[in-house]
Amino acid sequence: LDHRHVPEVLMNSGLDEGQFSFTAHLLPVDRGILETIYFRAPRVKDGAQLHEIYHQDYSSEPFVRLYAPGVMPNLRSVQHTNFCDIGLSFDPATGRGVVVAVIDNLVKGAAGQAVQNMNLMFGIPETEGLL
Repeated sequence: LDHRHVPEVLMNSGLDEGQFSFTAHLLPVDRGILETIYFRAPRVKDGAQLHEIYHQDYSSEPFVRLYAPGVMPNLRSVQHTNFCDIGLSFDPATGRGVVVAVIDNLVKGAAGQAVQNMNLMFGIPETEGLL
């Protein structure tokens, strides 16, 4: 599926076109975005290894909550917050992984990002005004 954010994902992920696809689900909700990302991971052996890779990348990020392997987030868990909740699953038979990510786009969207970035620029704790 073509999506306007594919070039940005390619630039920041190190993946090549065709190695992943994602769907931004259009849901009948007042707030929130749910993304499902599918990708090939031939060097990953199992869900625990995939979880560890994500844990290494995001464990120090105050607004990223990584769920246990196989547990998927829901929009309700991020409503009125600046959090991005991430769930992972992996099928070792096919070498394919799935990431489900949810945010409240009315907080984690432009306004929350602006406050978070301002905090970082001015040396204020990243979470100030957002928790």
